[in-house]
Amino acid sequence: MRWLYSLLLYLLTPLLLLRLLWLARGNPAWKRRWGERFGAVGPLATERTLVWLHAASVGEVLAAQPLIRALEQEPELALLVTTTTPTGSERVSALFGDRVHHAYAPIDLPGSVSRFLRRVQPRMLLMMETELWPNLVAACHRREIPTLLINGRLSERSARGYSRFSSLTRPMLRQLSEACIQNRADAERFQDLGLRPETTHITGNIKFDLTLEESVRRHAETLRRQWRPEVSRPVWIAASTHRGEDEVILEAFGRVRSQMATNPLLVLVPRHPERFEPVTQLCRERGFQVACRSENAALGAEVSVLVGDVMGELLAMYGASDVAFVGGSLIPNGGHNLVEAAAWGLPLLSGPSQFNFAEVSKLLSDAGALKTVGNAEELTEAVIELLDLDELRSARGNAAREVAEANRGALEKTLNLIRRYL
Repeated sequence: MRWLYSLLLYLLTPLLLLRLLWLARGNPAWKRRWGERFGAVGPLATERTLVWLHAASVGEVLAAQPLIRALEQEPELALLVTTTTPTGSERVSALFGDRVHHAYAPIDLPGSVSRFLRRVQPRMLLMMETELWPNLVAACHRREIPTLLINGRLSERSARGYSRFSSLTRPMLRQLSEACIQNRADAERFQDLGLRPETTHITGNIKFDLTLEESVRRHAETLRRQWRPEVSRPVWIAASTHRGEDEVILEAFGRVRSQMATNPLLVLVPRHPERFEPVTQLCRERGFQVACRSENAALGAEVSVLVGDVMGELLAMYGASDVAFVGGSLIPNGGHNLVEAAAWGLPLLSGPSQFNFAEVSKLLSDAGALKTVGNAEELTEAVIELLDLDELRSARGNAAREVAEANRGALEKTLNLIRRYL
């Protein structure tokens, strides 16, 4: 089956390149460094043991951040972090500078993968969450390069998709050296698809091991002062939003403003940078006084919406807010990371699509920290309730923080497995 998969990929390669060009309309970085996507990377100048960690984009890079920082403390190791998106690449550079190597991951073509491995010569491959590629895993297996799935997750929907290609999926999963899975339900789905029980380890979600560093806390306090010309002004952040969600959020915010006397501020943070300008324009079309975070200015009381049109500040933005809605959930996208807002002790709101974070969502919902809303009316009611009732907002925020603290520990379990191969 893998040769048929490879043949199909080769036939689709021109379309993949056309898609890169299409994406470059919104972000020119998509048309740069194409050679790396075919394995043409320069030899890495290091005499230390090289560990390769693959994180597809921003979300996976942020999830891997605690692990990367821990591996940085191992003096005998050098780290290569690969991504598939320019925004992921930018996050790697911003977070780690030249302390780690970076390249785009090769497309899963046999020739590209072989070329990449020959030039890089990693001692180990760590793949974040669902970044499983049949030719890559097979090539590492042939070369006796340990391959570990880190923070693995598999929704019911994804499992059904993988099951349609079991003759491709099963050999790939059986070739994994180890798999660190977030919870038992995900582990059972992986095993049903072919993952060996002896390589399956339920380690928890590494995203709970997030550390709010002092520099982030100071930055959050600076933002809080900039955003609040009135000390009592409440701030609602709607983060990682997608097309189709901004309209609902702005409709709800208009209702919130009409029903509250405290002049609330909406911080609207689109998930993808190519949407910064369209979302800003949408806010203006809806009649809101808008400012952009890239302008880096204090906000007057007349500004009602701040568009978070910068990368890398979301964690601090949560720390400057009072209530958080996490996007990718009002559309069938599966939701985004709730843990970052929970770590700050924010009460959480989400749409009903939560399959990417099903276990985290359940933990937070059961604790009373997360409320699910399905439309503008429900969102309006939930936001007003939280902004009006200080005790409720504090109770739900504390519950969120307690869930985040209680579920730490996945990082150390994961590191212990990695150290077996070092």
